[in-house]
Amino acid sequence: MVILDYQLLEYHRTSMRINEDIWKTGEKVVTALSVAGSDSGGCAGIQADLRTFFSLGVHGMTAITGITAQNTCRVQEIFNIPPGMVASQIDAVMTDIGADAVKTGMLSDPETISVVAEKLREYGIRKVVVDPVMVSTGGDELISGTASEILVRELFPLSLIVTPNLDEASSLIRRPIRTMEDMHSAARELLAFGPGAVLIKGGHLRDSGDSVDLLFEGEEFIEFSAPRIDTLNTHGSGCTLAAAIAAFLARGSSLREAVSRAKEYVTGAIRNSYSLGSGNGPLGHFYRERGDS
Repeated sequence: MVILDYQLLEYHRTSMRINEDIWKTGEKVVTALSVAGSDSGGCAGIQADLRTFFSLGVHGMTAITGITAQNTCRVQEIFNIPPGMVASQIDAVMTDIGADAVKTGMLSDPETISVVAEKLREYGIRKVVVDPVMVSTGGDELISGTASEILVRELFPLSLIVTPNLDEASSLIRRPIRTMEDMHSAARELLAFGPGAVLIKGGHLRDSGDSVDLLFEGEEFIEFSAPRIDTLNTHGSGCTLAAAIAAFLARGSSLREAVSRAKEYVTGAIRNSYSLGSGNGPLGHFYRERGDS
């Protein structure tokens, strides 16, 4: 309870700072839309995305694709929002507010994926970060095989960048990834599916003392490395990284800068993560407002 009260206090302090930055100086409000599922435990999904957007000075909006009965241990049940309602949420946001960037997360059924792709084309959204959420931190499957094929075929070509972790990348290319050389090969194959760039998250790669993410835009491989943090509290780290990339893109960063800054942000949030429940706890998204590193 002390943690939650402290986070609430930090949330209000952050709100005051951001409001002053935007409205007192007359700057344009920067916006980002998360098209993703809801985590009832508050660690991942749209909950993590909104905390990330807010902590990085971006107004976050959502189109909820599914509701999960989820805690720190596992995903117990998923209810998919009807695709027409997902489309209506996107329409409501885009026709009134607009979005400087879009991040997609859990898209569990083929119809929803097709609807999201249709709306991205309709509104001409270019700064799209696709996080191909396939398996939860607890190991629960979040997408069917058919849906993953449609995700690759319809959504990857519309994305500026896709951000699979090692397990997701392995599933997409249908073979295990165990080394940095494997990551290089996988990045080439994934880029051939049509995204503008591929970022393979190497946090689970155990042949390195560091956590190394690999960015590939078609010419050179760029590694983003950070010390591996010994903690189980990484629930929502993939969502957070993709949302942070979207936030920095929305604020005008180049793709490489957005990835670099997002990696730095997520590393700090993992370092300031906290235990909750009896499983994998969440990241400490507001560590920068406390002056922590």
